[in-house]
Amino acid sequence: MNQATFTPPSRLVIASRESALAMWQAEHIRDRLRALYPQTEVAILGMTTKGDQILDVSLSKIGGKGLFVKELETALEDGSADIAVHSLKDVPMRLPEGFVMPCICERHDPCDAFVSNDFKTLQDLPAGSVVGTSSLRRESQLRARFPHLKVEPLRGNVQTRLRKLDEGQYSAIILAAAGLKRLGLGERIRNVISSEDSLPAVGQGALGIEIRAGRPELEAVLAPLHHAESATCALAERAMSRTLNGSCQVPLGGFAEIQGGKLRMRGFVATPDGSRMLRAEHIGDIAQPEALGKLIAQELLKQGAGEILAALND
Repeated sequence: MNQATFTPPSRLVIASRESALAMWQAEHIRDRLRALYPQTEVAILGMTTKGDQILDVSLSKIGGKGLFVKELETALEDGSADIAVHSLKDVPMRLPEGFVMPCICERHDPCDAFVSNDFKTLQDLPAGSVVGTSSLRRESQLRARFPHLKVEPLRGNVQTRLRKLDEGQYSAIILAAAGLKRLGLGERIRNVISSEDSLPAVGQGALGIEIRAGRPELEAVLAPLHHAESATCALAERAMSRTLNGSCQVPLGGFAEIQGGKLRMRGFVATPDGSRMLRAEHIGDIAQPEALGKLIAQELLKQGAGEILAALND
């Protein structure tokens, strides 16, 4: 559809989880759409997903991050919402038939953040300190680098996780830097962990907008929000994870960045205890991000990633 000739809809409904961070993300997109299309009414439909309801079990044991997405897709399917705003790292690598993600917004800080009331960095934590994280990706890298630390599961929204830290249940916790900054909690970050020390999750820091397939008028509405460079990096990362059948049950990370007109990508697959860590890195063509992601995956498979993945899926 020609961006110059389409007529914006009179009303748009955004489906969103009801956590504070998800609502911030939905409100951010709402405000951007209102600025672009002042004549369009933009509303938010807040929803509670299964992933929000089950908080006493790790994500990897209850079906993975798709639990944060399914209810929103149902709202798209039945017409009660037009678009769904997701943290891209929570979106499964294969969308269900009938859904597309035409818009990936500009990525913010992709890195992990070290949060502690008593220590400045991971290196400062004494042996036996308890570190909380909800991610097998973070856990495997922590255990590989700091085997003297105790890693414990941490679920709940950002505020709940911070409360558990403040209550003394953990010496430190690891969260996504972007989420803390978006919520105005950047002052809680003691140290942003570099991507060299903690390779980010696929898509971390970016927002993805999902719609039902066959709605070109919505693709035209969302086109100004699409950020080509962020999308290029995300396509490479998601292609790597998809080739490896990545999910919450798999400790893997993938991070692509544009450097000097080329696409640099790093990826890893590990055992949850960090005892085996496979890494790959390549430089590729910006115009072929998915080919680079697949190349990284194939390199990891050559190193034995298939054995690790098979053992985790048993």
